[in-house]
Amino acid sequence: SPLRRLVTAVVVVLLVALPAGYLVLSAHQSRDSGKDKQQIASATSLVWDWPSRVTRRIYEVPIPSRATYVAYFETNSWRESSLYVQFRTSPERLDGFLATLGLTRSDLTPGRSISDTRADVVGWDLRSAGRSFASTTVDLPEHRPEVAVTVDLTRPERPQVYVVSTARF
Repeated sequence: SPLRRLVTAVVVVLLVALPAGYLVLSAHQSRDSGKDKQQIASATSLVWDWPSRVTRRIYEVPIPSRATYVAYFETNSWRESSLYVQFRTSPERLDGFLATLGLTRSDLTPGRSISDTRADVVGWDLRSAGRSFASTTVDLPEHRPEVAVTVDLTRPERPQVYVVSTARF
């Protein structure tokens, strides 16, 4: 009967077209994802965006909510991997950030904990005269990263935070 042939034709088309459409869409999404990862991996300087949640978790860098001017850069070698992060925040959120690392402002000492060599990797100018820096380094236990924090308190109402978290293998 013509109706039965029509139903059979529609079913066959759907059985072929739907999986084919799904494969095309999936391949396209996978390709886009690879381009994003390739772009991040080929970065040679700071990327003006938030690092992924997974990256922040691995390096234990809890960027406060509503932080601004967030940028990051990741380096990898056989011996160590480092995540460089900078952001601007409020004094209250700075305190919260420090608390997540087990610190308070009284743990910060005048000066910088990030070396000039490290700062030069991403073009941070932490040598400027007239700026007020406070810093510390936290060596987290049990094969967790070492987190160097330098805070520019020149504008106390909007501290600028620089972090280098380094995992060694």
